[in-house]
Amino acid sequence: MTEETPGFDEKPDVPSGANSDEVEPKAATPSEEEAAAPAGDVQQTVALTAQLDQVRTALDERTADLQRLQAEYQNYRRRVERDRVAVKELAVAGLLTDLLPVLDDIGRAREHDELVGGFKSVGESLETVAAKLGLQQFGKEGEPFDPTIHEALMHSYAPDVTETTCVAILQPGYRIGERTIRPARVAVAEPQPGATPATAKEEKTDDEESGGTEEV
Repeated sequence: MTEETPGFDEKPDVPSGANSDEVEPKAATPSEEEAAAPAGDVQQTVALTAQLDQVRTALDERTADLQRLQAEYQNYRRRVERDRVAVKELAVAGLLTDLLPVLDDIGRAREHDELVGGFKSVGESLETVAAKLGLQQFGKEGEPFDPTIHEALMHSYAPDVTETTCVAILQPGYRIGERTIRPARVAVAEPQPGATPATAKEEKTDDEESGGTEEV
């Protein structure tokens, strides 16, 4: 008779009326807090993303405002500089306009050989200062008449001109840069009505001479 070792073949006591499945250990299930944790992380990520978008939008707006202010400031600086230059030019033009009669007297004295001695030194110094301030004299005999820079005080006809021409400078003109502060006052001559221009006569004479020597 063999001895049975107790406990090896024995089955755990199963309560009466209970199924074997009910007595097997159940797998551990996450708690409600652990299940809710991932959902909370997602909501926090969404909130942070929305907040980041708001910050980016605000940054873009501030950047645009800064760029607009910088452009306005640059335009303001250019406008101030342009106004400053214009005011300076007007002031210089006003001063030199008041000096034009004196320069005219110096020019007439030079034409009559009266610019001598101390008067010559003072006159030349004044002309040098005016030139440094940008004053330029214009108007020459023989140049075509331009109503934008010339003022015709005398008018005549001449057979040796082909267009309206300044034949005498009665008073020189002056400009500062592109600004004319006084037009040149001139005497002009126009071609004689019905007269053939000299250049046309010369061309016609040349043609006749060349035609007369041509052999047939």
